[in-house]
Amino acid sequence: MSFPDFLIAVALVSAGAVVGTPLRVLVSSFVGHHLGEIFPWGILVVNVTGCLMMGALIAYVQAHGLAATYELWLLASVGFLGSYTTASSFALQTLTLIHDKRVHLAVAYVVASAAFGLAAAGAGYELVHPMMGAR
Repeated sequence: MSFPDFLIAVALVSAGAVVGTPLRVLVSSFVGHHLGEIFPWGILVVNVTGCLMMGALIAYVQAHGLAATYELWLLASVGFLGSYTTASSFALQTLTLIHDKRVHLAVAYVVASAAFGLAAAGAGYELVHPMMGAR
């Protein structure tokens, strides 16, 4: 990728993120306010709607024979949906493995993502929490 193409890609991803990030906060806060905060309804709604949009986007891209580096893909998938929710990327990668008839890898990816993600979050907490002092 040439340097000008790289700059265009970064600009497209950034433009998508400028919309996706605040929308994530707005949707999550709105849903959480109306349904309560005991269960993370807001983030669940963000993740599910992001996955819905990712599925629709990949169907559009495939139907029109567009490449994954196409400007729309960078703007909408990497930029907007990437900042709106990472669950959409997770769902896309899992779905791709399933469509490629690699179901065993899809299952391994789901299990590994959940297990390692939770373990890493716990490890990060345990590493930093003692440094924060008693409160």
